[in-house]
Amino acid sequence: MPGKGQNRLLKMVQDGLPMTLGQQLKLTVQLSIPAIISQLSSILMQFIDASMVGSLGAEASASIGLVSTTTWLFAGISVACATGFYVQVSHLLGSKDTANARSVLRQSLVMVLAFSIVVSAVGCAVSGPLPGWLGGDEAIRHDASMYFLIYMMSLPFLQLNMLSSGMLRSSGNMYTPSMLNVLMCLLDVIFNYFLIFPSRHVDLLGMDLYMPGAGLGVTGAAIGTALASMIVAGMLLYSLCVRSPELNLVQEKGSFRPTMQCFRNAVGIALPMGCERIIMCGAQIMSTVIIAPLGTVAIAANSFAITVESLCYMPGHGVSNAATTLVGQSMGARRRDLTWRFAHISVLMGMAVMTVMGTVMYVTAHGMMGIMTPDAAVQELGARILRIEAFAEPMYAASIVVYGVFVGVGDTLVPSIMNLGSIWAVRLTLAAVLAPEYGLTGVWIAMCVELCFRGAIFLVRLYRRKWLK
Repeated sequence: MPGKGQNRLLKMVQDGLPMTLGQQLKLTVQLSIPAIISQLSSILMQFIDASMVGSLGAEASASIGLVSTTTWLFAGISVACATGFYVQVSHLLGSKDTANARSVLRQSLVMVLAFSIVVSAVGCAVSGPLPGWLGGDEAIRHDASMYFLIYMMSLPFLQLNMLSSGMLRSSGNMYTPSMLNVLMCLLDVIFNYFLIFPSRHVDLLGMDLYMPGAGLGVTGAAIGTALASMIVAGMLLYSLCVRSPELNLVQEKGSFRPTMQCFRNAVGIALPMGCERIIMCGAQIMSTVIIAPLGTVAIAANSFAITVESLCYMPGHGVSNAATTLVGQSMGARRRDLTWRFAHISVLMGMAVMTVMGTVMYVTAHGMMGIMTPDAAVQELGARILRIEAFAEPMYAASIVVYGVFVGVGDTLVPSIMNLGSIWAVRLTLAAVLAPEYGLTGVWIAMCVELCFRGAIFLVRLYRRKWLK
């Protein structure tokens, strides 16, 4: 649960009390650190999946890499759906209207669950032909299809995870979702260990131990992740609906029937985000189509490099989550001066953190790729493209955190258009031009240029301050 000092500072925001710069910085850091831990644990789970599967060979890695952008598409839609509700709750809690905040929570549980079941059904229906549509080699299509099918079957649990985490963060409780996401990572390691590899003998401190295993390979990785997500989704729901002081649904009864007002508010926030995620992931899928003809080594190197780079930019998403909470509660309390200060502090903090992470990634690129795969060709290519991307991290941080600020005030349409214009007009155009000549290196040069451009236009819009109105 959040500490007493954090609760006191959040109450100062809600009560309209003046806050010193030191108090603003302290609150931003207090919310950012657990959010960063949560994001890192999430991507660490993907890192573990990829490294475990990587030990099986380049083809196994490529099968996951082939469908990874499509899994992000469906995850992005789910995030947008959850955001439409938890931003409303953030504003209501900022204005100290806990009764209506709980009402929105009740309605959101019904609507997001129904939504996720429909989306899951669509994903399951396309899981068979999807690898072929993406241009994957025949040798990797079966594993890719099974991985995607299992992922989509677990989507309702992932959706509840996203909603519960967002609701808890909106109330200022960054600690609980952070710790439970760490637990999900640990569970994923345990499940993967027994599901991916076959039964075998292992040497532990000089002792020969028999270790049972299912030997399911790529399919085992998907099942392990799904099981971990299901367990943690249940724990998050319990923390939200029973234990949360602000949002628990046990103290008072209320209707779970969706209302048109709540639905319209959610759609106004979520629809631009959802459309943006669809079109952006469509662009990422187009990138996969550009990369697929470059061969199995390029697909595997691209997949591993994306996972490694995620360790670098996920702290930015953690700061972005904190910014959404702080800005949302400040707007709910009708404190525009404080809204601006929290936005400014969060953006500078995110850029500083990701500059450090980018430097670390540049220095350790080859070592990180060595953890992911024993294939020397994949290691070399992956390290090369990671060092290109390291130069984009500060500006990438700017786009991530500023976007979180805009989400906090419920301003999602224009930022979504900015994201779409940047990735389609700059990244894909450059990638299509550079890939035939420079291969995967050209694709990542295009990505680096585009992320710098995107960060610049987001900073311009932030400092013009029109979004505050």
